[in-house]
Amino acid sequence: MRELTYLEAVREAMSQEMRDNEDVFVLGEDIGVYGGAFGVTRGMIEEFGPERIRNTPISEAAISGTAVGAALTGMRPILELQFSDFITIAMDNMVNQAAKIRYMYGGKGKVPMVLRTPAGSGTGAAAQHSQSLEAWMAHIPGLKVVQPSTAYDAKGLLKAAIDDDNPVIFYEHKLCYRTKSEVPEEAYSIPLGQADIKREGTDVTIVATAIMVHRALEAAEELEKEGISAEVVDPRTLVPLDIDTIVESVKKTGRLVVVHEAVKRGGFGGEIASLIAESEAFDYLDAPIKRLGGKAVPIPYNPELEKAAVPGMDDIVAAAKETLNRL
Repeated sequence: MRELTYLEAVREAMSQEMRDNEDVFVLGEDIGVYGGAFGVTRGMIEEFGPERIRNTPISEAAISGTAVGAALTGMRPILELQFSDFITIAMDNMVNQAAKIRYMYGGKGKVPMVLRTPAGSGTGAAAQHSQSLEAWMAHIPGLKVVQPSTAYDAKGLLKAAIDDDNPVIFYEHKLCYRTKSEVPEEAYSIPLGQADIKREGTDVTIVATAIMVHRALEAAEELEKEGISAEVVDPRTLVPLDIDTIVESVKKTGRLVVVHEAVKRGGFGGEIASLIAESEAFDYLDAPIKRLGGKAVPIPYNPELEKAAVPGMDDIVAAAKETLNRL
């Protein structure tokens, strides 16, 4: 194995799938010679040509509508939206068409498409280019929602998403793009709906998504200095959700902290907390569940305010210690 950045792993997954299956193609704004807003598709047009790396007009509605139509004819489109915020322009096609067609046609009309999009704050992109809207998509029956945190997960989950016969929303956190991990050269698939325990522990379970996985792991290092053993669980996919792994972890530790960057109000952390409260793990809890999420404000442009708007490593440490009455 060799080390790849998250960005390189996403590109490699797409390239390998395109070499193996001529029905796979990519479409989006500036994805050709320019290589996409964050450079994910850089160099791909030289290998696959403009027919399969298709630049589009600046219209998320047109891009998503084209992808739905192509998927219905048997192709496997991967559409890239420059920022996750712009899914608002594609909502009709994704929510009322892609998510519903297979059900409405009794399974005869499949929609095998992947919507890839960079999400989250931390790059100074301000309020209209920094949102985390995954809870919206997770609310829609018919859509699958994926949030890889590492390069290894990104490659394996993207292959699984491309091979799936249902529409998949694939969120790539901008701050994860430059992170590295060991990634096999050969193609491999990570099943959707399979969580990963990033760090084992015995005192408190921290369920984190996307960039918060990295901050949770940093927090676990800090907690260890005070004799607190934190287990970090990465769901990797929100839909389908591997609640069983989270339940078993909470039964072991007796405490739960859920953290995501998205605004806490209405965030997916509330779903996880509710599922634990309804499960057998509830009887094992030794403290109330703690939820951490972004503040209910638009993401600020100012770098210091931007940091203050979303959970940091110190916030995770404090939440974990609170469940142990160690503040």
